[in-house]
Amino acid sequence: MRCGALFLHLLQTHFLKKAFLIIGVCGLLLGSLLLYLLFWPNTGEIRDKSFLYIKTGSDYAALLKQVEEQHVVSDMHSFDRMAHWVGLPTNVHAGKYQIRAGMGNFTMVWLLKGGKQVPVKLVINKFRTPEDLMRKLSESLEPDSSQFAAVIRDTSFLHQYEIDSNQIQAIILPDTYQFYWNTDARKALEKIAKNYQKFWTADRKQKAAARHLSPAQIVTLASIVEEETNLAGDKGPIASTYFNRLQKGMPLQADPTIKYALRDFGLKRILKGHMEIASPYNTYRNKGLPPGPICTPSMSTLDAVLDAPETDYLYFCARENLDGSSVFAATYDTHMQNARKYQAALNARGIH
Repeated sequence: MRCGALFLHLLQTHFLKKAFLIIGVCGLLLGSLLLYLLFWPNTGEIRDKSFLYIKTGSDYAALLKQVEEQHVVSDMHSFDRMAHWVGLPTNVHAGKYQIRAGMGNFTMVWLLKGGKQVPVKLVINKFRTPEDLMRKLSESLEPDSSQFAAVIRDTSFLHQYEIDSNQIQAIILPDTYQFYWNTDARKALEKIAKNYQKFWTADRKQKAAARHLSPAQIVTLASIVEEETNLAGDKGPIASTYFNRLQKGMPLQADPTIKYALRDFGLKRILKGHMEIASPYNTYRNKGLPPGPICTPSMSTLDAVLDAPETDYLYFCARENLDGSSVFAATYDTHMQNARKYQAALNARGIH
């Protein structure tokens, strides 16, 4: 009996050890599988980083199709399994997501489920037309040009900033802006316009009022000055010349407005034929300011216009040495002498 009991005990011990071994191996395999699903690199055909753009209204099926078509992951099955484990199918968020090479399923899925998109840095420099601006915005953000265009035609939007549809560029100040990619068109433009509102302090509004102009009209004049020169020292005197012409009821006769009316910004010389164009932006034929800005002027140009010196200038033209600077005159005769020197310099260089 004792021998039988000992044999039974040894047999049970052997089976227990074997069972524990099997359980341990299974646990190790399951753990390895879990680690693989969670952390093992599963990015597809990307070198360093790639961006996944999930459109507004996309469901999980659309997301999965996009991930597969863009080869974001190597193993779709493990990605899909992890996505279901953490509930991604019911938590798809639109946006721009950065997928780095070597990411595992867990990191990618939690990134998408949490809506942890990367912001878009939008640099707005000088834009000459609203169409160019809308194109830039639609290239950087999800809304297309037509959606931005609809906003700038919306009177309720325009009334917020006391502008009309011709003055939309007045509220766009060159600067660096940060958005989420899926920001809708109205909110994006409102965020940009906050910079405009911030710029127009009580002091600046008072300076504009002293000139009998609204902020949007000051921006319109500043846009002409911006197109006239790149030299900071000439901006104030040029603005002063235009202020004097406005005050006397003289047409501005600003060449950049002709280029804007023609949509030909490469013109080197404005000829008599160009000045005949029928356009509200033709400041040779129409007195006063054009309907709106002809570009998005910098804040420094705006301040140069607001702080323009008091002068008796009524005319200016490019200096004959063609260095980009301007020469100013209070009388027409002096101006014509300066203009003839400039024209002669252009002719000498064969510039037409």
